Amino acid sequence: MRLVGAASILYSLALAFAIGGFAHAPRAAQEPPGAERNRIAEGREIFRFDTFGDEQLWTDVLRMHEVIPSVSPATALAVGLKVDVEALPAEVIAALRAGAVDLADPAVTLALLGLNAVVGVQGEVNEVGQLTSVGITCALCHSTVDDSFAPGIGKRLDGWANTDLNVGAIVSLSPALDDATKAEFSAWGPGMYDPRHHAFDGTNILPLNSPSIPVVIPPIYGLRGVGFETFTGDGPISYWNTYVGVGQMGGQGTFNDPRIGLFISQTPDLVTPKLGALLEYQLSLRAPEPPEGSYDSAAARRGKRVFRREAGCVTCHRPPNFTDVLSSPGRRVPFLHDPADVGMDLAYAERSATGKYRTTPLRALFQHAPYFHDGSAPDLVAVVEHYDGLFGLNLTPRQKADLVEYLKSL
Repeated sequence: MRLVGAASILYSLALAFAIGGFAHAPRAAQEPPGAERNRIAEGREIFRFDTFGDEQLWTDVLRMHEVIPSVSPATALAVGLKVDVEALPAEVIAALRAGAVDLADPAVTLALLGLNAVVGVQGEVNEVGQLTSVGITCALCHSTVDDSFAPGIGKRLDGWANTDLNVGAIVSLSPALDDATKAEFSAWGPGMYDPRHHAFDGTNILPLNSPSIPVVIPPIYGLRGVGFETFTGDGPISYWNTYVGVGQMGGQGTFNDPRIGLFISQTPDLVTPKLGALLEYQLSLRAPEPPEGSYDSAAARRGKRVFRREAGCVTCHRPPNFTDVLSSPGRRVPFLHDPADVGMDLAYAERSATGKYRTTPLRALFQHAPYFHDGSAPDLVAVVEHYDGLFGLNLTPRQKADLVEYLKSL
């Protein structure tokens, strides 16, 4: 997309939309009648737009509202922030198509925030165009866009991991953090986050573990029937939503877990009452199908046999969800694996409530490289090589290639 040095009349219109009478674009469309559909629609609204009051962290403590006005859209896109094209008025879309919007101008960032178009970021822009507060939503990390308009600009893809998002680089812009913490966060890289490094109790940022061990931001589609959704199986979806919503996003609520020695209590609780609807929406998100032509169908059929027989992957990756996490009696306690049993590092697991790892459900693997909790496998070839060596499978080159094609088909 061409950048121009000066804002055109259409850009001025965009800014007028942002700070004038149209402070926020329409949100989720009305759902058809029905209690379940309404519950899902409510959950979508929460997922996309609810900050749970986390402005207390992002504005009051981290002071990100002081930083963002100097960040251009080009820089924001470069660190993985996404723009929802469906939140933009037609006039703004026309201006963008015409190259009449200067994406090097930080004022455009404020205009996009005023239009509620930055995925996962909620900003309040006053009548004179000043950003007065900023908060984040679940969609920041767990949504992306389809790039249908331009790279980083398109229609929302809820549930997809934003593997471009450089959370560490964004947070390290905060003027409230010391240089050592900024350097640690900046080292995370795109698509990575450390949920065990710190927590926020409503007033203070609490140190949990050091040094930082970032993990891959996971997709959250295809979760129905999985049971325990984190890498280490600490609890069901709503447990993790509370942990993240309160302790990581900085929302106002309550989270207590003696297993990790973390106790946070804030009133009123703005998180817990919304967990039910949020869960319904998350469970409604289906895993995407692999793109047509993205894998060799004949090789995938052979690879399915390798998966079930020679490689024995099906021992742990049991259909239909390709995990064994619910194989414990009663299904209330997760079935987990010692780190050494699956060739994973002990350090991150030790910081969790279980000390072990869950068998990752295999869904839409084409979409979210790198693989393993730490991103140590850059592609599916590396995944197959890891387990071939760990378990002494002695697969032939063709069997490995076929197995990769099968994994790409899931």
